Amino acid sequence: IPEHWQRKLIMYAHGYEFMGSASGIDQDNFDLRMHSFLERGYAVAASAYRIQGFALPQGVDDTEALRKYFIKKYGPCDTTFIIGHSMGGGVTIATMENFGVHYKGALPMCPLSSRPYLQCRKEFDMYAVFNALFPGIIPTVSDVMDSKIVYHSIDPRAIGPKIQSIREGFMKDSVLAYQFAKHFDLKLSDLAMSLTFNENILRDIAQKCGGNPFDNTNTLYSGYPDDWNINKKVERLQASVDENIVFGKYDRTGNINKPILLLHTIYDQLIPPQYGVTNFENMVHQQNKDKYLTVKYTNGQGHCAFTDAQVAQAFDALRSWVISGKKAKAGIIE
Repeated sequence: IPEHWQRKLIMYAHGYEFMGSASGIDQDNFDLRMHSFLERGYAVAASAYRIQGFALPQGVDDTEALRKYFIKKYGPCDTTFIIGHSMGGGVTIATMENFGVHYKGALPMCPLSSRPYLQCRKEFDMYAVFNALFPGIIPTVSDVMDSKIVYHSIDPRAIGPKIQSIREGFMKDSVLAYQFAKHFDLKLSDLAMSLTFNENILRDIAQKCGGNPFDNTNTLYSGYPDDWNINKKVERLQASVDENIVFGKYDRTGNINKPILLLHTIYDQLIPPQYGVTNFENMVHQQNKDKYLTVKYTNGQGHCAFTDAQVAQAFDALRSWVISGKKAKAGIIE
């Protein structure tokens, strides 16, 4: 809570955290990361969520519980915004779809803005096709989605050698690796890290579901150098559990009723804007709520690679929209 606080509040939703890792909101630099909001006179409240890993529904519930707690302890606020990065951007959007009455607007950044199932299914398909193209480099899909195998999150001491080993494996055919990476809107230099990240997310989801929620038995994979052989080689799995165990609560609807300014980098190795932004925009359009959504892009080259100045500019545009009632203009932020 800043000095001379004027009863303005930011609810902040953090992104995906690997199981057992230190929570980002407990680190010493959290105040520094929230500087753009604190210097504008906003108090900031953030929940660590009750669980780590994929925690979008828990993030929504725990952020709402914290908002109520803040008001009970410090009194009502006349202006409240919700802001979040990555999965926390998904929490932000879901909060606006379900608890938007409590907010003036939202700033989701590089958010999980599509349906969470579809976003994670993309990771599953990417993993399955890579194994068909480059067998033996990473664990099989059936291994990764086996909930009986105890999930251990990334050990920071081992991640470098693991990424290097994956890279050495696929660089034996760098042309094919480049084509595969491009198919998933990735730079070749980001492929090994993305596969490692995907493995951890998929194992986490299998543990939380108690099985595999994805089914690719009917999936036709196309757009590769040899689609026929890929579809003969790719590992096929039936779903063994209901996807709604993890993805059902607060699934994306596009039904928003307050201003959302969505901020995205032009390139994102974890949540490419081509997957998330377009899907969400279509859902908002289906609900006839286009007047509440504006998308702005930066030339950032990575997941949530925004400068403090860019975040501040986006937040000021959102505030001006709320105050004036005139929709913020879509487009680039330098």
